[in-house]
Parts: sequence; structure tokens; C-alpha cells
Amino acid sequence: QLRFVESGGGLAQPGGSLRLSCVPSDFSLASWAIGWFRQAPGKWPEGVSCISSSGTHTNYAESVKGRFTVSRDNDKNTVYLQMNSLKPEDTALYYCGSVQSFQGQCVMAHRRPPPGQGTQVTVSS
Repeated sequence: QLRFVESGGGLAQPGGSLRLSCVPSDFSLASWAIGWFRQAPGKWPEGVSCISSSGTHTNYAESVKGRFTVSRDNDKNTVYLQMNSLKPEDTALYYCGSVQSFQGQCVMAHRRPPPGQGTQVTVSS
């Protein structure tokens, strides 16, 4: 099972920004489409965004469109999630993982957080 390490979470004020990073534990992610997911307490897991292996295709949940940007740097073996204009409802555990591709496009998915994985984002004044 592929495992990843996320970082960059923390406490942000409404309207603020955070940038999350996703690094694979012990392999190259260059050939993988990667997705970001989140789960808030008492809520179902939600697919937030995904990016194709080449980085040319991205996709976003409606709730974050225009505020979040996913990107990748395959030379640094890292996928990023830039989160701007944060809202209290963005508060959740954020985690990343591989997702399927179809004709060069990443496929959004919903997934529970793997044990011990994720970075907490809290948006509060």
C-alpha cells in the first residue's frame, strides 16, 4: 500500500492561507495521479482535489473551487495544496493518496484517512 506524509497544516484565521505538502514515504510519485482528501469530525470523507501525473489536469470539489490550487513538482517528489480564503468549514484532517487516471485525467475520489496519516487544518478566529 502506498503511503504518504502530509505537512503544512495548522491554525489559520478565516480568510487566511495555508499550503499543504504531500510526499510519498519511499517511492517516486512521478507516474501517479494524486488526490487530496479531507474528513471533518462527524462528516463523511470528501475528495478535495486531484492532479494528473503530468500536472496538466486538475480537478476540484465545488466547495473549494477558486480558493484551492493543487500543483506538483516531480523533481522534488512533492504535491502541494495551496489553500486561500479559508473558511471555518474547511476545518478537517487533510490527507493525500494516489487516485485513478482516465485518458490522462485524474479521477476524484472519496477515501477514509489511512491510520496515522494526515495533517490537521483548523480555521478559526
